[in-house]
Amino acid sequence: MRKKLIFCLSLLFSVLTGSAQFSETFTDGDFTNNPTWIGNTDSFIVNTSSQLQSNAVGASSIKYYLSTANTLATTAEWSFFVNLKFSVSSANYVDVYLIASASDLTASATSGYFVRIGGTQKEICLFKKGSTGANDTTRLIDGLNNEVSSSSNNLIRIKVVRDANNQWILYRDMTGGTNYSSEGSAVDATYTTSSFFGILITESNAATPRKNHYFDSIVVQPYTPDVTPPLIQSSAVTLPSTVDVLFNEALDATTAQDINNYSANNNLGAPSTAALDVSNSALVHLTFSAGFANAVSNTLTINGVKDISGNAISNGTTSFTYFAPYTAQKYDVVIDEIMSDETPAVSLPEREWVELKNTSSSAINLQGWRIKDATGQSGAFTSFVLQPGSYVILCGTSSVADMSAYGDVLGVSSFPSLNNSGELLTLVDNNGATIHAVNYSPDWFGDDTKKDGGWTLEMINTTSPCSGASNWTASIDPRGGTPGTVNSVNGGTADVTGPKLLSAFVTDPTHIVINFDESLDSISGSAISNYTLTNNLTVSAATAVGPLYNSVNITLSAPLVTGTQYTITASNVTDCLGNLIGATNSANLLVASPVAPFDLVVNEILYNPIPSINLQPSGVDYVEIYNRSNKVIDLSTVYIANRSSTTGAIGSLQKLSSASQLLQPQQYVVATSNPAIVRRDFYVKDTTAFVTVPSMPSYSDDKGYVILCTGDQTIIDEVDYTDKWQFPLIHNTEGVALERINSDDTTQPQQQSNWHSAATSVGYGTPTYKNSQYRLDQQVQGEITVSPSVFSPDNDGQDDFATIDYNFPEPGYVANITIFDASGRPVRYLQKNALCGIKGFYRWDGLNDKNAKLPVGVYVIYTEIFNLQGKTKQFKNTVVLARKN
Repeated sequence: MRKKLIFCLSLLFSVLTGSAQFSETFTDGDFTNNPTWIGNTDSFIVNTSSQLQSNAVGASSIKYYLSTANTLATTAEWSFFVNLKFSVSSANYVDVYLIASASDLTASATSGYFVRIGGTQKEICLFKKGSTGANDTTRLIDGLNNEVSSSSNNLIRIKVVRDANNQWILYRDMTGGTNYSSEGSAVDATYTTSSFFGILITESNAATPRKNHYFDSIVVQPYTPDVTPPLIQSSAVTLPSTVDVLFNEALDATTAQDINNYSANNNLGAPSTAALDVSNSALVHLTFSAGFANAVSNTLTINGVKDISGNAISNGTTSFTYFAPYTAQKYDVVIDEIMSDETPAVSLPEREWVELKNTSSSAINLQGWRIKDATGQSGAFTSFVLQPGSYVILCGTSSVADMSAYGDVLGVSSFPSLNNSGELLTLVDNNGATIHAVNYSPDWFGDDTKKDGGWTLEMINTTSPCSGASNWTASIDPRGGTPGTVNSVNGGTADVTGPKLLSAFVTDPTHIVINFDESLDSISGSAISNYTLTNNLTVSAATAVGPLYNSVNITLSAPLVTGTQYTITASNVTDCLGNLIGATNSANLLVASPVAPFDLVVNEILYNPIPSINLQPSGVDYVEIYNRSNKVIDLSTVYIANRSSTTGAIGSLQKLSSASQLLQPQQYVVATSNPAIVRRDFYVKDTTAFVTVPSMPSYSDDKGYVILCTGDQTIIDEVDYTDKWQFPLIHNTEGVALERINSDDTTQPQQQSNWHSAATSVGYGTPTYKNSQYRLDQQVQGEITVSPSVFSPDNDGQDDFATIDYNFPEPGYVANITIFDASGRPVRYLQKNALCGIKGFYRWDGLNDKNAKLPVGVYVIYTEIFNLQGKTKQFKNTVVLARKN
């Protein structure tokens, strides 16, 4: 009992003794301590955002409050944040008592000063309250009506100042920030002492106001008069005769809008109008009678403009320059550096960004421009003048702080997520016209280490922006890239070579798509006179396809005939720099034919990809398909599937391509859910020979069915594979593909004799090219050859290795290769139980098993091969190891 009494007395003493100042942010989650708030404590909580929130559940027309001791009353400053998430009214408002004579703010005798937020006029006002009742109030400062107008979110920060002369000034920021504007001022010295600060809520029985009052960042402190005049932060030209001047603090409206307080050189003089911004009282819009000269720097001098404390600026100056509107042409601004895979960082911040360079001779304002990828576009760029030859780092707004140390930065909203696997990026101007586009790929790095992250792709020669992959490579700057400055690989040879016609495809009998190795001049690419076809066919329309302009859609005057070969030739076509097409200017065409059984065959299967290692994503299944016919096959008519092992029903039917994609005779294509992962795990000869099947059918690690069929489930080819088909000496078949030995063998069901594990020498898979186990002519005899006969492993780039080439009549041979010195002693076990393909090679670098140099002299390379059918053969080859003195 005694302890409880002592505690209560202590609490009462702390409340009554008060505080000269305090700060409350509610971050401790408790309003009953430090400082101690008293009153209707059951009607308030501290929410998860560390804000004081109303929590009343009482009857209608209630009043409830909290107050805390505070004795500061004169030469004081009060500030606080409030958010009322409802529509205020005469029955729903808040009174914040700056000075209160007693803790109970509902008591008629409590006197003081309070700020009312809401009420009938939906305003913010300062009142004085006497001690004779609720109606004993006097409005000292009458705020603007309808300021607190939102029905769901009124974010407000309020500041009240009382100076040594008892002048009160009421400020507010209706965005919840600290860009205050004045509601007015008044002089009153009725009450010069205080006991409490508090919050009084008046609430009706309406559901919306209930529990929707929020308070935070309450500060009561001595007032320190502002004696510093405003400073000019920046100036920016917005129109040919208008400039905006931004100050560091709110301004007095009268002096800020006095045109005589401003003067510009170059005969501009005083502005014709000066207007304080309606929402930002630190921003002034100046309009001059005469237009600004183009690209001329002007100096603006400002005198007599006061802040809201009455401090006047003296001889403040700022410079501004007007650049006449310039309509950027294609390639005037280029994307010349790309950080798409920022992790792991080399030295630069782990942020995605691209760099833009102005390649023209004119300053270009990027305002309203955007950058696009396949999924959408960024927000419009803010005003930024990019000078000739200059660079700017383009990134998301959250990356600006990290990237600003490296040069000019332009932060944009909705900056696209740059795919590590590559994608098409397009830079468009404020009218949506394409200025530059680049379809980057990780293959452009030319370096597997740098491709894994932390390095940028840099354009080699920005005067040749349409050259494509040949004009890009990995940065060689030790930081990983060169944001904001000239590229580390800058230079190279200017493009003086015309475009090359790479391929032509039939989309339907009267439409063709032709592809070039670089971007074309869109006018020459769209001229029908520049294209001719055999068999007397003519072109009726041609359109260069943006944004890359490296392909052209052709419309024919008459349809192509199925089974007939045509040739299309391009003449007088130029690239974007005007280089004329050369001798590589024609391609053959065939109309796609209906697919029939065994036109296409399953040629290679990876059903057990490598697992995830050290956080690296696991591999993915793939199926290689070979066109063994003489037809052009449209892959959009072909489906890949599996079959239920219990019911035998075809399942997981997936179209190989949603759009028309033609597979030429004797060509390969690989179906997979992720081509980038396949390219990561295997050597790929043709990076374009893929079709992405997002919902790839699943293929079990032990056995399963791989099916190619038409939409009506007519079987084109089917393989009933099993893991037992793998070479028996391979103990772990993860990441080992099964290869079809003879693509002409269409026996159904497929037999083990026609399938074999891919060879060790090709990395256990050959996606997009001929199988390592493909059956060659049986007349070819097995042999081992070594070249050169004399090699010198000194890393001079000439004869540094002894190459051991093999050529066998059939797959399935295993090789053991041992190196002996001239005395017959083994010095290197080069290969042990290596699974060989039909053809391949191994290399010897002149080192022993301990990676030590061997002396010069004659060595014997002894190769023993065998297979599971008991066939064996031995080979002895000699080679001379030499070294330079």
